[in-house]
Amino acid sequence: MMMVKVQVWGSLKSAIGGADAVEVEGETINDLLKALARQYPAMADAIQRGVSVSVDGQIYANSVMVPVRPDADVFVLPKLVGG
Repeated sequence: MMMVKVQVWGSLKSAIGGADAVEVEGETINDLLKALARQYPAMADAIQRGVSVSVDGQIYANSVMVPVRPDADVFVLPKLVGG
């Protein structure tokens, strides 16, 4: 599996020890979220509450099977709500 740099925004940074980004293994958004939850237990709680994931500028709130390239711009942010 490939390593992907995942940038974490806002209040979620504290769940990964205050870092701006981490590298995790995965080929889909689901893989990346599972890897984050395994490596950072505090992140597991946030993921369970709901997060939004941006891949190359496109935000995915519920599409976990979206493929992710190793060089993609990936951001995990608190769930975006509103209309």
